[in-house]
Amino acid sequence: MGPCAESVGRTRLSFTCPSRGLVGYRSVFNTETHGSGFMHRSFLSYESYRGPLGKVRKGALVSMASGIITAYSLISIEARGILFVYPGLETYDGMVIGEHSRETDLEVNPVRSKELTNIRAASKDENVRLTPPRLMSLEEAIGYVVGDELIEVTPKAIRLRKKVLDCTKRKTMRRTMKDI
Repeated sequence: MGPCAESVGRTRLSFTCPSRGLVGYRSVFNTETHGSGFMHRSFLSYESYRGPLGKVRKGALVSMASGIITAYSLISIEARGILFVYPGLETYDGMVIGEHSRETDLEVNPVRSKELTNIRAASKDENVRLTPPRLMSLEEAIGYVVGDELIEVTPKAIRLRKKVLDCTKRKTMRRTMKDI
């Protein structure tokens, strides 16, 4: 008897993994399968801790200034990674505003504004096009956060931030961790 019509072109994977490894994975799964995949999970048993999970993400783009985010500053920051914020949003020192394209964290200034001069082309200011920011649900934020970060949940927003907000204190802590 041949394969059923339902299973043609489909692959079934069955494996055992810790539940903590699947937190935040559903959105990644839907993106990678273009919405055509089915994911089901069920509890098998309790087991002993087997160590940390592999690193899933790259570094972070961290704000080093407080104020209102400007489109002018996001143009240059966007080339360095994926943004989680949009112009007009309020930011503060230590807030994670995006994912860096490299493995390290990068301090950026998202509140920098354009210098005002008398000579300016009017069309140049209007042509600012940014890619839409990546907005996370609480489950995605829990799966995304790393050890030196926290999640802020308010009625209007879900934000990531560093545990240590001050830029200079974070740099000092990184240096002392390398020495140890």
